Amino acid sequence: MSEKIENNPLLSPGLPMFDRIRPRHAMPALEHLIGQCREGIATALAAEPDGWDGLAAVEEELLDRLASAWAPVSHLHGVIGGAKWRKVYAEAALLLNEFHTELDQDESRFQAYRRLKESPAYPGLSTAQRRVVDNSLRDFHLAGIDLPPPAKVRYRELAQQLTELETRFEQNVQQASDAWSKPIESKQTLRGFPANELRAARQRAKAAGREGWLVTLDYPSYHAVLTYAEDRALREEVYREYHSRASDQGSHAGQWDNAPVIAEILERRRELARLVGFPNYAEYSFATTMVETPAEALEFLRDLAARARPRALEELAELTAFASDRGAAEPLEPWDVAYFSEQLRKQRFDISDEELRPYFPLPAALDGMMAVAGSVFGLNFAERTGVPVWHPEVRYFDVLDDSGEQVASFYLDLFARRGKRGGAWMGTCRSRIARADRVQRPVAFLNCNYAAPGEGHPSLLSHRELTTLFHEFGHCLHHMLTRVPHPAVGGIAGVEWDAVELPSQFLENWCWERTALDRFAGHFESGDALPQDLFQRMLDARHFQTGLFLVRQLEFGLTDLRLHVEFDPGDAGQIERIVGEVRDQVTVIRQPPENRSLNSFSHLFAGGYAAGYYSYLWAEQLSADAFSRFQEEGVFDRAAGGDFRREILEVGGSRDALDSFVAFRGREPRLEPLLVSYGILSEAEVAAGA
Repeated sequence: MSEKIENNPLLSPGLPMFDRIRPRHAMPALEHLIGQCREGIATALAAEPDGWDGLAAVEEELLDRLASAWAPVSHLHGVIGGAKWRKVYAEAALLLNEFHTELDQDESRFQAYRRLKESPAYPGLSTAQRRVVDNSLRDFHLAGIDLPPPAKVRYRELAQQLTELETRFEQNVQQASDAWSKPIESKQTLRGFPANELRAARQRAKAAGREGWLVTLDYPSYHAVLTYAEDRALREEVYREYHSRASDQGSHAGQWDNAPVIAEILERRRELARLVGFPNYAEYSFATTMVETPAEALEFLRDLAARARPRALEELAELTAFASDRGAAEPLEPWDVAYFSEQLRKQRFDISDEELRPYFPLPAALDGMMAVAGSVFGLNFAERTGVPVWHPEVRYFDVLDDSGEQVASFYLDLFARRGKRGGAWMGTCRSRIARADRVQRPVAFLNCNYAAPGEGHPSLLSHRELTTLFHEFGHCLHHMLTRVPHPAVGGIAGVEWDAVELPSQFLENWCWERTALDRFAGHFESGDALPQDLFQRMLDARHFQTGLFLVRQLEFGLTDLRLHVEFDPGDAGQIERIVGEVRDQVTVIRQPPENRSLNSFSHLFAGGYAAGYYSYLWAEQLSADAFSRFQEEGVFDRAAGGDFRREILEVGGSRDALDSFVAFRGREPRLEPLLVSYGILSEAEVAAGA
């Protein structure tokens, strides 16, 4: 065994050795493990396997070792960044894609799984095992197993090209985001900034080795400027830079332009789908979703748009009148909307994010999040020290059930820093495998980008940031609480893409419940509980501008679907035309013609949501309906919590998401709870059949 392999930390058993892993370790480890997979699978196939243990169980072990090495590589690319990690990530992603496509086009594997499906042994397999077999056979066909050899080669070429393009898209966005910042020398420039946001801007400057304050394109900084800055020119500058990232506009115009990358991605997705018998990529994508067809998803979105747009127009008219009274020009520009919305919200409800922040210090919010999950699902959490991590701020927790048995663990990386991917996300570190002789417990990554504590203050969360924390933890629980012993259908794996967001959006609901907030919401200085009048004002403001929020989400979902249904590589200008048509039909806030937000829309072109962005609203429908049971039976009702854990979280992707929902709710999902949660319908209107 070579030294590169023998001493490679990615090949060490147990948790990743993050204190030792470097970019140079990635390719040797992955190449070694892929070689082991090829050899082990070939040996199993040579024995002409005729049952689960003959091939499926062998593959499961081999592929899990590969996934366990890839997980830290992918994760470090997201949380550390830098040229070396970008380079090795791109190389590794291509290598893995090539290998998995090779597996999915292996005729011997296909025949082995088909024999198992048709054998007398199949009915005796567990539900999860049958699901693995069925999904594998489906995926063989989606990967072109039925194609003649030249077409199979073309499929592999397309899959490789898409991996490279999607990686390039994401890295272009990150580099464009990191490339722009604005030093602020005078505090007067940041008039309107609350104290918490001023501290965060000063911390960013300090981290960059500067005096004064620093504005960047990281979302917390962007959001602060658009929401609080009285300086309209500053708001406009930051808005234009943020929405022109990775494009032919802005201060780095053309340097990391994703427009040609988008066109190439759409063209190759279309060709790949047509190669395996689908008319477009959306139809191809919907072979693995809860919603059966793109037409059904489009109908769902358009129905919501018909309900939401009139409300959004009323909200915009109201906001315009309010801003006009304060000297704003008409029509409102996009960089004015968040600022005047915050002012209007203050006036109407006498509430602001900054008034709430002191009651949501991050340490207490973490304790509260775990207390809520503990009460609802019967869990306990214990921090463990001494675990190797990639940054001193990272923490590690074990998840225990009521008996004290460890069931899972997760890493917690909460603060924004240079090079770290923006936003918040959950990632998989280890998947659950259960054998007679061992159990590998699931491990998750929970990542956010909150402002770091500083100047004697803890990190203080807005209520929106609090719900984001709960949201991502819901994803983690979905992964960690699985009881399925097979990684391919355990936790979030194998779940239909438009149902993956159900547990995450579901957990957000407790951020609005008084009995939940009473467990942790307290002033970071005095310890006083969240005042009832402040809580009531928060509730009163819950439906503020929900129409404007919904039409924005509908714009994303409709643009995504139309691009993946209609794209024609011979139609020059089609992408811009579709974006414009959707905006004309759905949105109510005029965008400047140089807006290039599609160029940084990583969900569609690098994040796995291609032809699937509608799933956020679809899953929110499931979430609202699921939570309505808790509203009926009690938000901490252990029977309801136990049912959700057993019927949704524990089964993961081992059965159809609709069957899991029905098993929990006792019926198929309804739209009305979602409309009530947005304030579009009242409980009385639902009762009256509106």
